This record gives sequence, structure tokens and C-alpha cells, in this order.
Amino acid sequence: MTLRKKNTPLRKSMIAFAVAAATLTPVAAAADGEVNIYSYRQPGLIKPLTDAFTAETGIKVNVLFANKGLGQRISAEGENSPADVLLTVDIGRLDAAKALGITQSVSSSVVDQNIPAQYRDPDGHWFGLTTRARIIYASRDRVKQDEITYEELADPKWKGKLCTRSGQHVYSIGLIASIVAHAGEEAAEKWLAGVKSNLARKPTGNDRAQVKSIHAGECDIALGNTYYMGKMLTNTKEPEQKEWAASVKLLFPNAGDRGTHVNISGVVMAKHAPNADNARKLIEFLSSDKAQQLYGSANYEYPVKPGVAADELTASWGKLNPDTLSLADIAKSRKTASELVDKVGLDDGPAS
Repeated sequence: MTLRKKNTPLRKSMIAFAVAAATLTPVAAAADGEVNIYSYRQPGLIKPLTDAFTAETGIKVNVLFANKGLGQRISAEGENSPADVLLTVDIGRLDAAKALGITQSVSSSVVDQNIPAQYRDPDGHWFGLTTRARIIYASRDRVKQDEITYEELADPKWKGKLCTRSGQHVYSIGLIASIVAHAGEEAAEKWLAGVKSNLARKPTGNDRAQVKSIHAGECDIALGNTYYMGKMLTNTKEPEQKEWAASVKLLFPNAGDRGTHVNISGVVMAKHAPNADNARKLIEFLSSDKAQQLYGSANYEYPVKPGVAADELTASWGKLNPDTLSLADIAKSRKTASELVDKVGLDDGPAS
């Protein structure tokens, strides 16, 4: 394809892609074509994967990283988009990419065998690659119990002792949607109202900030994702985070019954992927034992492929018994979950 020299938005987009690709990607000595990744995940996090893929297949990998807007960018680029795959996190973002019309269905017996059905779109438009559990951080000093359920978070015994980030954050919406899917809208609303009444403060900050609040004595328990524990325990740039992490233990809710809610990092193939065959090879590679081990270890997440063990640090937090409810079914309840957050005024704080 010959591009006009005029600096149209599309030309600027592709120039930016080329610059990013030249900066971030490995080049095989004898490349068998290429594949272009648009990624919400940090380049350093996925580099071990792209290096391994290129070494195994000879396919050159180009990576464009951005914190936001990649789905909209692919949509705006249309048929001329250089994107082959999009890497992102959270079922909400994966489902949104499908709804935006920027994905295509992928049929692969390799992927179907490696990735359990609960972590795949029934129509083949997205695939989970790793999971992270939405667990409870609990004070080692002030919380004696070692088991908990999500339902218990609404128990008055926790009044003034619970911290969380915004209820409208995608991580929160995923959990609340799972409550709706399991118990129904009415029960979920009642539960959310109970959670709100138990808040120690107005929902604010990220997951690490909740652990900091526990360390400071502002609350005793908090909702958060498992992988943040690994990031805090290994944080050499901000060593105070190691102290925060050491002050809490991880409780896996509902481990003894339906299982702990998990969300995913995942991948989609772009609707107009110019290198579709190589994109399929990449997705299949990402579901392999080798890639699952690399990807899970890089971010303290759990591989989705059965039989592939989590890294030593992640495994040390306890056995994960994941909820088996399909994430596609949970995604159907996200809109209701968001509406319930506003209805009960969760983000207004406990005294509102």
C-alpha cells in the first residue's frame, strides 16, 4: 500500500506505530513475516514473550504501547489499521473491544485445548491469557480469621473497617457483576448497601493505596487484586511498599464454595489484521506452556492453562480456587453492576 505524503491522521498514526515498533521490538535474523501488537500492557512486561515468540517462529514482533485509547484508535484506523492483535486486561475491556466492532473471531483447536471455556469468548472474539484474583487484604495484627466470603463484607462486624477503590473502576465492576450473576440484582443491591455501610472512608486510590491504609490503621480489610502483593513485595524503588505488603495477609473469598472471583488479561485479533496468520500463531503461542509460565511470572498472575504452575511467590499466597462461572456471563451483568454502584451511592462514602 502506498501512503500519500500528506500528514493525514492515519499517516500520523502509522508513523507513530513505526517509531514505537523500531524502538521496542526484537528483530529475528531471518524473519518469517511480522505481527503488530497494540498493547495496554507495559513493553517490559511483554518483552520476554515477544522475544520467545520471535526465537521460536522467526516472526518479527512490532509493539505499540499506550495507556488508553487503543481500541478507539483501531476503530478510527479502520481497514488501514496496522494492528494485528490487541493485548489488554479485564473482561470489561475485552468485551468492549468486541462491542466496538474491532475484533474478529479466531478458530483454533490449539487455543481451545489450552484455554478453558470460562476464559474464552463463546464466539472466539477474545481469549484470556492469565488470571488475577479479587481477594481480601487483611491486617495481620487485627484480623485473626483466615477464611472469608464476599457476602461477609456486608456483615456489620466490619463496620468502619473496610477500604476499597472506586466502585466504578473496572476491577470493582467485574466483582460486583459476578455477585449479580450469582445472586441476582436485588441481592447484589442489598449486599452493596451493606458494603457501603461498612466503609472506613470514601472509596479512593488504587489497590496499593488500600494496603497502605491498612498499614496506617485506617481500616482492617480491603479489596484488591493478587498481583499487587507481588509488585509491592518486590518494589525496590519505593521500599515502603514492602512494609505495607508485610502488614497484610491474603484471604481468598469463597474458597470453600463457589470459588474466588478472577479476572483476566487477554488478547483479541483485530478485525482487519494485515498479518492474520501470524496473529493466530501468536495467540496460539501465548496459550502454550512456555508463554503461560513467562506471562504469569512477569506480573505475578496465574496461568489460565491447566497444569501450568504459578511462580513461587504467587503460589506462596495460598491455593486459588477460581469461580468457574464464565467471564462472558459475568460481562453481561457489568451494566447492571455499574448502575447499582450509583444507585446505592457507594462512591459517596459511608456517611452519605
